[in-house]
Amino acid sequence: MQEHNIKGQVRQFYDQVGWQMAGEGLYQNARYEDLRPVSREYIHRCHMRVKRHLAKSGDYLLDAGSGPVQYPEYVTYSEGYKRRVCMDISIVALKEARGRLGEKGLYVVADIARLPFKLEVFDGIVSLHTIHHLPMEEKVAAYENLYKRLKPGRAMVTVDGWTISPWMTRMTLLMRIADRLNSKQAKKLEVDATLLKEDPASIDNDSVVEKTKEKPVGTFVHKIDANWLKKTLQGRVPFRILVWRSVSVRFLRSMIQPAWGGRFWLKVLYRLEEWFPRFFGEKGQYPLIVMKKPESVEV
Repeated sequence: MQEHNIKGQVRQFYDQVGWQMAGEGLYQNARYEDLRPVSREYIHRCHMRVKRHLAKSGDYLLDAGSGPVQYPEYVTYSEGYKRRVCMDISIVALKEARGRLGEKGLYVVADIARLPFKLEVFDGIVSLHTIHHLPMEEKVAAYENLYKRLKPGRAMVTVDGWTISPWMTRMTLLMRIADRLNSKQAKKLEVDATLLKEDPASIDNDSVVEKTKEKPVGTFVHKIDANWLKKTLQGRVPFRILVWRSVSVRFLRSMIQPAWGGRFWLKVLYRLEEWFPRFFGEKGQYPLIVMKKPESVEV
């Protein structure tokens, strides 16, 4: 697929599908996340991992591929900054972001592979689930060019999913078993609701989440793995691979159920991720890549 066709496809998807409202303040793109109450605390704490690596204050924070800044946690990343520069290929995304940030933001339609900014101008940079939309031949330049826009002594954070998560691969059989158990439970609830002359859809039970399990219509994504990142970026930019979230949405929806002590097990998982961030960053599903630029050396 040619580059301009890829970029056009991504833009069209987010303009016409991803950043369209699906109701209750959620975008269509929320179907890629697990927003059930049982997972809420864990998801929140994972989102907040980004902030701990950014400078607490500064003039400009670049949000490269900002989307609509869709989650409340995302908004907090720029709390200590004078302005947040929201850059996205989708004009719909930027209009939505303006509705959230107002005058706090600056809004730029641009391609993350062709940044229209001066060098060393940003006090912090975040790029969440964006670089994976680039073709392979543009990924290295995207990392390098973002890094060049960073001020000395400051850090940037990127989040994308690995092509293959060794840990999630090992969990495949357990997820299949859990899916069958969940399916049987959902059918039982439907039967019980019929006997009670109730609408099955009205039952408030976290195990019945068929609407959020709807198969999404996606766009171009080309992910990488930890070996590619380490081999390709080594010597080009300084980086650390840490964990953003070690488990996939499918794992959460299959394995994490209220009746199975889901909240408790997510607390345990989060603590393990905090103890072993590098292991879960490389072996889990979603790495958090931190690139910190050294302070300028005065001669």
